[in-house]
Amino acid sequence: MAFMAVLESDLRALSAEARRRYPAVKDGAEHAILKLRSLSSPSEIAHNEDILRIFLMACEVRSVKLSVIGLSCLQKLISHDAVAPSALKEILSTLKDHAEMADESVQLKTLQTILIIYQSRLHPDNEDNMAQALGICLRLLENNRSSDSVRNTAAATFRQAVALVFDHMVCAESLPLGKFGSGGYTSRTSSVTVDINRNINRSDMPVMVGLHYLSALHMKFQRFNRSLEHEFISGGPSLMRETLTKAGKLGLRLLEDLTALAAGGSAIWLRVNSIQRTFALDILEFVLSNYVVVFRTLVSYEQVLRHQICSLLMTSLRTNAELEGEAGEPSFRRLVLRSVAHIIRLYSSSLITECEVFLSMLVKVTSMDLPLWHQILVLEILRGFCVEARTLRILFQNFDMHPKNTNIVEGMVKALARVVSSLQVQETSEESLAAVAGMFSSKAKGIEWSLDNDASNAAVLVASEAHAITLAVEGLLGVVFTVATLTDEAMDVGELESPRCDSDISAKCSGKTALLCISMVDSLWLTILDALSLILSRSQGEAIVLEILKGYQAFTQACGVLRAVEPLNSFLASLCKFTVNIPSEAERRSNALQSPGSRRSEPLVDQRDSIVLTPKNVQALRTLFNIAHRLHNMLGPSWVLVLETLAALDRAIHSPHAVTQEVSTTVPKLTRESSSQYSDFNVLSSLNSQLFESSALMHISAVKSLLCALCELSHQCIPGTSSGFGQTSNQKVGSISFSVERMISILVSNLHRVEPLWDQIVTYFLELTNSSNQHLRNMALDALDQSICAVLGSDRFQEYIPSKLHTASDDMEAINLELRSLECAVISPLRVLYFSSQNTDGHVGALKILLHVLERHGEKCVADASEKDLVTLGFQSLRVIMNDGLSTIPADCLHVCIDVTGAYSAQKTELNISLTAIGLLWTTTDFIAKGLLHGPAEEIEVMDMNSTPKQMDGERKEEQTLNFADKFDNQSLLMNRVDSDRLLFSVFSLLQKLAGDERPEVRNSAVRTLFQTLGSHGQKLSKSMWEDCLWKYVFPILDCASHMAETSSKDEWQGKELGTRGGKAVHMLIHHSRNTAQKQWDETLVLVLGGIARLLRSFFPFLRSLSNFSSGWESLLLFVKNSILHGSKEVALAAINCLQTTVNSHSSKGNLPMPYLQSVLDVYESVLQNSPNYSDNAASKVKQEILHGLGELYMQAQMMFDDGTYQQLLGIIRLVVKQSKMDNDNFEVEFGHVPPVHRMMLEILPLLRPAGHIPAMWLLLLQELLQYLPRPDSPKEDNEDEADLMIKPETPNGTVSKSPNKTEASSLSTGSPTSIMAGIPSYLFAEKLIPLLVDLFLHSPAVEKYSIFPEVVQGLCRCMTTRRDSPDGTLWRSAVEGFNNILLDEVNKLAVNSGPDPTISKPAKMRVWKEVADVYEIFLVGYCGRALSSKSLSDMALKADEALEMTILNVLGDKILREQIDAPADILRRLVLTLDRCASRTCSLPIETVELMPSHCSRFSLTCLQKLFSLSSCNSEANNWNSKRSEVSKISIMVLMARCEQILNRFLIDENGIGERPLPTARLEEIIFILKELARLVIHPETASVLPLHPYLKEGLAEEDQDKRPHLLILFPSFCELVISRGSQSKRTSASIA
Repeated sequence: MAFMAVLESDLRALSAEARRRYPAVKDGAEHAILKLRSLSSPSEIAHNEDILRIFLMACEVRSVKLSVIGLSCLQKLISHDAVAPSALKEILSTLKDHAEMADESVQLKTLQTILIIYQSRLHPDNEDNMAQALGICLRLLENNRSSDSVRNTAAATFRQAVALVFDHMVCAESLPLGKFGSGGYTSRTSSVTVDINRNINRSDMPVMVGLHYLSALHMKFQRFNRSLEHEFISGGPSLMRETLTKAGKLGLRLLEDLTALAAGGSAIWLRVNSIQRTFALDILEFVLSNYVVVFRTLVSYEQVLRHQICSLLMTSLRTNAELEGEAGEPSFRRLVLRSVAHIIRLYSSSLITECEVFLSMLVKVTSMDLPLWHQILVLEILRGFCVEARTLRILFQNFDMHPKNTNIVEGMVKALARVVSSLQVQETSEESLAAVAGMFSSKAKGIEWSLDNDASNAAVLVASEAHAITLAVEGLLGVVFTVATLTDEAMDVGELESPRCDSDISAKCSGKTALLCISMVDSLWLTILDALSLILSRSQGEAIVLEILKGYQAFTQACGVLRAVEPLNSFLASLCKFTVNIPSEAERRSNALQSPGSRRSEPLVDQRDSIVLTPKNVQALRTLFNIAHRLHNMLGPSWVLVLETLAALDRAIHSPHAVTQEVSTTVPKLTRESSSQYSDFNVLSSLNSQLFESSALMHISAVKSLLCALCELSHQCIPGTSSGFGQTSNQKVGSISFSVERMISILVSNLHRVEPLWDQIVTYFLELTNSSNQHLRNMALDALDQSICAVLGSDRFQEYIPSKLHTASDDMEAINLELRSLECAVISPLRVLYFSSQNTDGHVGALKILLHVLERHGEKCVADASEKDLVTLGFQSLRVIMNDGLSTIPADCLHVCIDVTGAYSAQKTELNISLTAIGLLWTTTDFIAKGLLHGPAEEIEVMDMNSTPKQMDGERKEEQTLNFADKFDNQSLLMNRVDSDRLLFSVFSLLQKLAGDERPEVRNSAVRTLFQTLGSHGQKLSKSMWEDCLWKYVFPILDCASHMAETSSKDEWQGKELGTRGGKAVHMLIHHSRNTAQKQWDETLVLVLGGIARLLRSFFPFLRSLSNFSSGWESLLLFVKNSILHGSKEVALAAINCLQTTVNSHSSKGNLPMPYLQSVLDVYESVLQNSPNYSDNAASKVKQEILHGLGELYMQAQMMFDDGTYQQLLGIIRLVVKQSKMDNDNFEVEFGHVPPVHRMMLEILPLLRPAGHIPAMWLLLLQELLQYLPRPDSPKEDNEDEADLMIKPETPNGTVSKSPNKTEASSLSTGSPTSIMAGIPSYLFAEKLIPLLVDLFLHSPAVEKYSIFPEVVQGLCRCMTTRRDSPDGTLWRSAVEGFNNILLDEVNKLAVNSGPDPTISKPAKMRVWKEVADVYEIFLVGYCGRALSSKSLSDMALKADEALEMTILNVLGDKILREQIDAPADILRRLVLTLDRCASRTCSLPIETVELMPSHCSRFSLTCLQKLFSLSSCNSEANNWNSKRSEVSKISIMVLMARCEQILNRFLIDENGIGERPLPTARLEEIIFILKELARLVIHPETASVLPLHPYLKEGLAEEDQDKRPHLLILFPSFCELVISRGSQSKRTSASIA
C-alpha cells in the first residue's frame, strides 16, 4: 500500500534526524519500521501502539524538526483511521504542549492536526476533549506572541471546528441535513429587479409583458421559502423537543460560551477569559444563519436564542448612550445588524416580540442624528427585508395585519420615504441625485460603485448621502415588486382573476393572499407614490428612471388586478405627468414675454407645437403602454387618463416641431436627430397602434369601456372647435381626430364581433357629422366610410356563400337572416345621412361611402350627367353593385341594372366610364349565362361542339347541374329560361348599338364583349337563341362595320392641340394606322371578323344544323372575297384568317363537309384570277397569307383532297407565283434575298406531298416544281411575257451574262415540257428549291419516280451548267449535291435489293441512264477541271469547289461503274469515255498551254486517270467480281491502254521538241503517275482476254504465271523508247517495268 510505504519513509526520516542527539528516538523508529513491515492495514496499526508511540516520543523531545515530522505523521495516521480513539486524550495533551512552543511552523502543524481530528472519527465526544481542542485554537488566537498567519489560521480553524461540531450535532439529533436559511445576505450592489429575479433582461423585455412575466420567473424561490416557513411554523415533520443527545449538549455548551464571549464575558467551559467580541459575534452570526433547524427544533437552543442572544443583540443595538471601544466600531455594528437581520428574517414567527423590538429600533435609527455610515448599515438591513418577498410577507402578516402589534412594514416604508424626501432639504441635493443616478447606472452594468481613493471630504459626504438614498429607493422598489409578486401568486392559486381572462372580471377579491395584497396596497400606496414620484421628477439618469418606471408598472398592474381604483388612478395620473411635456398656455405666454421685443412674433411661431420628448418621457410612455396592454380588461373608467396621454402623444408624433432629446449632449445635433428622433417616434407610433389593435383580445365590456373613454375624450374637445383657430383649438381637433382614428382601429380589430359595438361607434360618427366645423364633418364622413367598408368587407360576408353550405335549410335561413340583419344595421346610417343632409357636401359624402355599399343611388345620378363628379361617383357605386352584388340582387331587378349600365356605356362624359360599363355588361352576361343550367331540363339543349348536336343524357345533365350549383349563388335559381333569354337579348341589343358608336374605343370594346360572351357561353344557348343572335346581332354588326369602313372619310386627322411654337399650333402625333376614320373602322371590322372566326371555330358543327346557315355561309364567303379584293391589308388578312380558322379547326376532326372545303378553294382561286395587277406590298402580304393558309389547309384536310381538288390547289399556287413579278432592281434581289411570296412557297412545298390515295399527283407536283428551275433561252419571236420571264443569270457585278450555246440548249430541252413558268427572277429561288425538289423526289413512289426521273435530271443539269456563267454562285453547287444524292440513293437501293426493281420497265430505265450519261458528259467535260474566269472566289471556296468535283467523280467511278446497275453497254462505254475525255486534258494540250494550266486542272485530270486504273484493276474485288464489273473492266482497260500509249508518245514528242528546256511539272507528274500505276496494275483474266495481243503471246501467258501483267506487253515498245529518254526518273521507272 502507498500509505504503508509513506509511513515507512517518514520513520526512516525520523530515524535519520534523531540519529545523533536522540538515540532512543532512533532506536524506536527502527523498531517501528520492523514492526510496520509485519502490519498490512491501518486498522492493524490502530491496534498496535508502537507506531503511534514513536511519533508521540518524537514530539515529546520538543525539537522543532522532530516535532514537525511527528505531527505530520500523526496527521497521516489520524486521516487514515490508524489511531485508536483511546489515544485522543494523549494526542490532545501533546498538541497543547506544542501550542505553547514559539515556533510558527509547529503552531500551524498543531492547528492542522486539530482540524483533522474534528474531521476524523476521533471527533471529541466528551466535554473535556472538546473544550481542550477548541481552547487550543482560542489560546493561539488570543496569544499576543502569535504571528498574523497563526492568528488567521487559528480563527479559520475555530470557525471550521464550530461548523463541524454543529454538523455533528445535527446528525446526532437526527435533524434535517439542509441548512435552512437565505444563503447569505443580498449584495447591496445588485439592483432591485435583479434581486427579485436575476433572470430578467431589462433591455429585451417585451413591450406587452408586464410584471406577471417579471415575477413569475422567481416564484419557485418564493414558493420554496414559503413552504419551509409553513413547515416550521406548524411544527414541521419533527416537533420541538427538550431532550438532547451528548453531541447536542456539547453544542449547547459551545453556544452559551460563544454568547458570553460576544457579550464581552469569559467562557467558563472553554476556559477562555476573553476574545475579541467581533470574532465571537461573527461566529455566532454564522451559527444563527446556517443552523436554523437547530433553533427551531430544540427547546434548549431556542431558549438560549430568546434569552441570551436576543438580549445581547438588543443591548448592542442601543444607540442612546455613547458607544466606546469595540462596540462602537463599524465592523461590530455591522455584525450586530446582520445578526439582527438573520433573527428577523429566520425567526420572526417564533420571536414576535423580540423581532418587533428589533424592527422598531431599526426604524427609529433612521430618524436619529447618527453618522451616515451607521444609517447606511441600517438602510441596508431594511432594504434586504423589502427585496425579499417571503420576509416582507411574514412581517406584514405578523405585525401590520395583527391588531395588537405595531405596523412595522408601514413604518419601514415611511422611514425609507423620509430618506428619499430628504432630497428636498439637502444643500447638496443636485450632487446627491447625480451620484444616485451613477450608482444605479453602475449596478445596471454589474460594476461595483466606489469612490476614488483621493476623494475629498465633500465627495465622501455626497457619496454617503447618495448611498443612503439609493438604498431607500431600492427598498421602496422592493416593496413594490413584493406586492406585485404576491398578487401574481394570488392569481396562480385562483384567488384573483387574471387580466387576460376572457370572462367579465368580478370586482370582489377573496383569499388569504389576495386580502394580504389589498391590505399592503391600502396602507403603503400613498407613501410609495410620493417618494417614487419625487425621485422620478428629480432624476435624469437612464438606469434609475428605468428602475422607478418598472416599479410604477409593477404597482399599477397589481392595483389593477386587485381592483384598487384609487391607487390605480393615482399612479396612472402620476405616470402620465412624465410622458409628454406639453407646455400650458400660461407657460407659452410667459416664454413669449421673455423673448426680445424685436423677435416677438418668431418665438410665438416656433413655440406653437414645440414638444420635446426626453428619454424619461419615452420610457414613461413605454411603461404606460405596458400597463395598458396588461390591464386592458380592468382599466374601465381609468382609460380616460391613458387616452388623454395617448392623444397628446399622437399630436407630438404628427407635429413638425416635436423632437426627442438625447441623454448625451456630446453627440452632434444632426447625428442625434437622425439616430434617435425618428426611431423613437416610429416605435411609439407603432406601440400606439398596437394597443388599439389588441382590443380584439379584450373582453367586450372592456372594449365598450374603451369606446366610452374615447367618446368622453372627444366630447371634452367638441365645444371649443367652433371658435377660433388658436393653439388650444388645434389641440382639441387633434384629440377628436385621435378618437376617431382609434375607434376605426378598434372596429377593424373586432370585426368578428361587431354587433355589440356598431351602434356605439356609428352614433358617435353621425353625431360628429352635425358639427359646424367643416373639418370635423369631413372627418366623420371618412370615418363612416371606412367603418362600413370594413364591416361589409370582413370575412363573415366574404366567406359566406349559401350554396356552399351543406347544412339543413333552417340553419341556412337562420345564418342568412342574421347576416341580412347585420347588413341592414350597417347600411341604415347611410340612408339617414343621405336623406337628412340638405347640402351638396352631404350628398357627395354619402355617394363616396356608397363605393362599397349596395344602395340604389347610382341610377339617380345618371339623370344629371352634366355634373361630372356625381356621374363618376354614381358609376363607382354601380360598378360595385355589378361586380360584387349580382348574386344578391333580386331577379326582377336585374333588367334595371342592365339598363343603367347601358346608359353609363352610352354617356359621353367620361370615356373610361363607358369602357368600364361595357365590362360590367360582360360580368352581367356571364352571371346570367351561368344561371341557364338551372332552367328546366326539357328546355336546355347541351351541344357537343366536336360532333352534331345531341341531347345530354340524364346522368351527365345531373352531374353538370350539381357542379354548377356549387359555384353560384341560390339567387340564380330564381331566374327561369324566359327571363334569362330576355336579359341576354337586352345585353346583346345594347352591345349592338354600342358597336356603331363613333368612339373607336367604345365600339371595339363592345364588339369584343359580344363575341367573348357568345364564345364563352354559346354551348348554353338554344337553337332559337343562336338564330336570333346570328341574324339580329352578328351579321348586322358585320354589315354596319363594313358599310362604315367603305363610307368613312379618308382624310387624315390632326391630334389634340398641345400648344403653339413659333405662332403655329403643335398637335399630338397619331400613328399612321389610325389617323383616319376609315382606318379606325377597319380596325373594328377586323375585330368583328375575329369574333366570327371564334364562333365558327367553337360552334361550327352546331351552327350547320341551323336553318339558313348555308345562306349565311355564302354571304360570309362573298364578304371575305370582297374584303380580300378591295379591303385594306388588315381587313384582307382578317378575312383570310376567318376562313382558315374555320376549315383548319374542323377539317381534321371530320366536321367539315367537302362542299365547304371546295367553297374556300373557290374563293381563293376567284380572288387570284380577278386581281391581275395585284403587285403592291399589301398584295404580297395577302398572297403570303393565302399560301400559308393553303399549306395548313392541306395538312389538316389532306384525306379530303382528290385529284381534282389537288390540281386546283396547285393551280392556285401557280396563280400566286405567276402574279409575283419582280424587277431586277428590287432591293431583295440586290441584297440576295428571296421575295416573301417565294419564301412562303418554300415553306409550304414540303407540306404538299400527295397523300397515299392520290399517288398520281406526285408527277404533277414534281413537274410543277421543275418549272421553277432555270430554262434555256426562248426564241426572240416569243411574246413579250415569255421574253420577260426568261432566266437571266446574274454575275457578281450585276451584268447579265450570255446564255448557253444553242447546241447545249437543244440537248437539254430534249424530252422536257414546252411550257415556261413565269415570275422567277433569279437563281436565288432555284437554289433554295433544289433541296426540296430532291427530297420530294426521293420520297416519291417508284413508278412515279422513274416517270419523272429524266425531267428531274435535266432540270438539275440546267442548274449545273450555270457554273460557267456564275462560277461563284451557289445554284450549280446545290444542283450538283442534289444530283449526287439522287444517284447515290438509286445505287444504294440497287445494292439493298440485289438488283434493279422488276416493277420498272426497261425502256424507262434506259431513258434514265441515258440522261445520267448526258449530264456527266456535259458537266464533267464542259464544266469541271477548267480554268474559270471568276477572280472573286477565295482559296477556301476554290478548295470547296474542287472537293465537289472530286465528289462527283467518286460517285461515278466508285459507285455507279462498280455496282451492278442495269445500264446497257453503250451507256457504260459513254461513262468510261467521259472519264477518259477528262483525263486527256493534260496530254492533249500543247506544251505551251500546259505551262499555263492551273494546278487544280492537272489534279482533276490525274484523278480521272486514277479512276480508269481503278476500274481496270481487280486487286480488291476478287470476291465481288460479276458480269457488270467484268464488262466495265474490259471497256476500261482498252480505253486506259490507248490513253497511256498516247501519253507516253506525247511525252517523247515533247521531250524531243523542247530541247534543253525542262518539261512542265504537270507533264512530268502525269508520266510518272501512269508509270507507277502501270507497275502496280493487276487485271483480271477476263479483262486480259480483250487485250490485242499476238495469239502466241496469249498462249504463252496462259501457260505461265498470271502475275506477269499482260497489259504491259501492249505498251512495251513505248517503254523501250522511254528508256532512252532524258528524264532520269522516267528512265528508271521504264526500265523497271521493261
